Amino acid sequence: MKRIYLLTLLGMCAIYTHSQIVTITTKDGQRAKEIVSQMTLEEKLNYIGGYNSFTIRAIPRLGLPDIRMADGPQGLNHVPSTMYPAGILSASTWNRELIYNLGRSIGQDAKCRGVNIMLAPGVNMYRSPLCGRNFEYFGEDPYLASETAKQYILGMQSEGVIATIKHFAGNNQEWDRNNISTDADERTLQEIYFPTFRKAVEKAHVGAVMNSYNLLNGVHATENHWLNIEVLRNQWGFKGILMSDWNSVYSAIGAANGGLDLEMPSGKFMNKENLLPAIQNGTVTEQAIDLKVQHILQTLNAFGLLDRKPDGSHIPKDNPFSCQTALQLAREGVILLKNEGNILPLRKGKTGFCGANVTHIPAGGGSGGGNPIHCINLWQGMQQICPKDIVLLPGDIEMNHELGQIYTDRSLKETGFTAEYFKNKDFNGKPDLVRVDKKIDNHWNYGAPVNGFPDDNFSVRWTGVFKAVTNGTLRINLEGDDGYRLFIDNQYIAGDWGEHPASMRDTLLQVKKDKEYDIRIEYFEKIGSCMMCASFAMIDDAFLKEKLSKVRNIVLCVGFDSYSEMEGSDRSFALSKAQDEFVNKVLNLHSNVILVINSGGGVDCSRYIDRAKAIVMAWYPGQEGGQAIAEILTGKISPSGKLPVSIETAWKENPVSNSYHQEPASKQLRVQYSEGIFTGYRGYDRSGKKPLFPFGYGLTYTTFSYSNLTTEEWGKNRIRVSFDVKNIGKADAAEIAQVYVHDIKASVPRPAKELKGYEKIFLKKGETRRVVVELDEEAFSFYDVVQHKFTVENGEFEILVGPSSATLPLKATVKL
Repeated sequence: MKRIYLLTLLGMCAIYTHSQIVTITTKDGQRAKEIVSQMTLEEKLNYIGGYNSFTIRAIPRLGLPDIRMADGPQGLNHVPSTMYPAGILSASTWNRELIYNLGRSIGQDAKCRGVNIMLAPGVNMYRSPLCGRNFEYFGEDPYLASETAKQYILGMQSEGVIATIKHFAGNNQEWDRNNISTDADERTLQEIYFPTFRKAVEKAHVGAVMNSYNLLNGVHATENHWLNIEVLRNQWGFKGILMSDWNSVYSAIGAANGGLDLEMPSGKFMNKENLLPAIQNGTVTEQAIDLKVQHILQTLNAFGLLDRKPDGSHIPKDNPFSCQTALQLAREGVILLKNEGNILPLRKGKTGFCGANVTHIPAGGGSGGGNPIHCINLWQGMQQICPKDIVLLPGDIEMNHELGQIYTDRSLKETGFTAEYFKNKDFNGKPDLVRVDKKIDNHWNYGAPVNGFPDDNFSVRWTGVFKAVTNGTLRINLEGDDGYRLFIDNQYIAGDWGEHPASMRDTLLQVKKDKEYDIRIEYFEKIGSCMMCASFAMIDDAFLKEKLSKVRNIVLCVGFDSYSEMEGSDRSFALSKAQDEFVNKVLNLHSNVILVINSGGGVDCSRYIDRAKAIVMAWYPGQEGGQAIAEILTGKISPSGKLPVSIETAWKENPVSNSYHQEPASKQLRVQYSEGIFTGYRGYDRSGKKPLFPFGYGLTYTTFSYSNLTTEEWGKNRIRVSFDVKNIGKADAAEIAQVYVHDIKASVPRPAKELKGYEKIFLKKGETRRVVVELDEEAFSFYDVVQHKFTVENGEFEILVGPSSATLPLKATVKL
């Protein structure tokens, strides 16, 4: 274990050398102004709208090249490339050096594919586990998130690739994101939701910022003058490109006067047809357009993109440096949450592997997804390490496919479904086609469902009768793009009824032998790609019990994936009903179960916590994740990840559970951030409720002790914190030492503690290390809404040090 971990850790740290930070200078601005002066008004108006989906258009007359962009935060997803672990896993490493190398690696991947601007990182705060895009982000704490984002950006831009921090601001849920207004007070925004963006601008000099879909305090982000000009430009000094998210612009004049520079993916609103009349009547000034073009050009000039594009021809497409970064991230970001009786690492005896995620690498969906050149799943990783001691249980061990029949109607004469196809998306009028479909397994992509039908705006209704041949549990899986819903005996059971990318739902139905059940599945397609699939199978308890009885341990891999956790929709806190039922069946049938959970955020573990011997939070571990998890399960390395979020026992205990807009919900589209600054662990501290797993928590295969805390001043309102950490266990491992600050007597409500420093250190067994963390003025400040700035009040502050937010054995008091 020591050799593998040490060599990889040292190897990654050896390349952590900052190149010169790219900044936009006065000279860049002067050159941009000169180019703008040579442009016609029509050229300028065309230039502030994207071209061909992911491109800033070229102007050959002026020698301006086209500039290519690409998604996304976990690696380029529109072409085969390295698929890195999800952002929440990267944050779980708490490793600044490794995150810097992540930025470098994605920058190299982009450069060798001719991409100049990466639409990454995503940094919206983890307010609730329900947000479908949490997997892209860096957790609930603004300090950890901002440190992570800073290193990511510095690494990427050291390769000459522009980073784009997104989504500015308050995009903390995906449900109805185009219409939801995030209503938060100034202090809450400045202390919780702005710090990551601010540090990206002030410390990492990020080249681009992307506005969000939502409204902020009633004004769309792309039109929000206060957000984009007063805060981003005037307070923080941002000089780069402010672009829209894709189709997040809602008016031409609002965006033009609200500070937006570039509308993507095209100039749907900010174009000459809309803005030329506005300029002519004085609603928008030409100077405002000039400034937008200048922001774009001066940024491109600072990165050398106006004269030459970075040459990435020497970088291999399947880059060894990138693959190593992806592997090391997975090694350091997977978290061991429970390890009863030290069941891990696995010892002698057969271990069975089951669950949907054993033989593939799950990932979140949408622009933060991935398209790997190669990947290694958990089963492949285990085969490389201990092929003789593992058993792959069939992926459908819980299923009995001899389930009975589905018939077109109650006559029970013909098998299949009666299918009614409509040339509208609302089932209006008589169906335009009625036929029998033997199964529902349709991948129409961008085509029509049948000849003579439109590619978009159609609907289909399938009806059938299921007759069970035995008592048991029927599992039904649904997958669709766009909306779909299932009815049994005229009662709504499950679905995802709305316009969205491909998603998946499953459900269970208790059935009785020889009883007949009416099934109705409805589907509509609005626009774009389209698919609809449904499958049916019976859970076979006897078959499951017989298979599980033959192994000593069970590794059960469950969780979410790109169909259930994705951009554009929120998810449930609990696993799907079918997965939850399967987990509980396995736990009831076997005493040595190790749960490996894939997700982009917290999952309801309340039904499993007392019965599962171990719980591993694997997040979405990327293309090398199978190897990393196998190394952790077998003890080749010790787990070292720690939670960047709090995981609650129940959703209702979350500090925002009463103020989070979830589906189904009322039509009130204003979400009051009534918890203020007391989100995440700050909220749990205030309420006195204890989460199931606290922020900053994670187990290893060893034990660490903390001692000898000292503090000293190193400047005005600056404290140097020093302490010893010793590995007193039996394994070499890494520890994440965390430093929190508490204002003992404040004039405004403040959290009981706030993370303000951390260090990740690797210690051999028996080794002691002196850790030094320097706290600057910002560590002690709060945002004063009267002065509209951060301030430090003189008085006493408590310094708390330890391995997690819930375990802080070292304390000291300092006076400022």
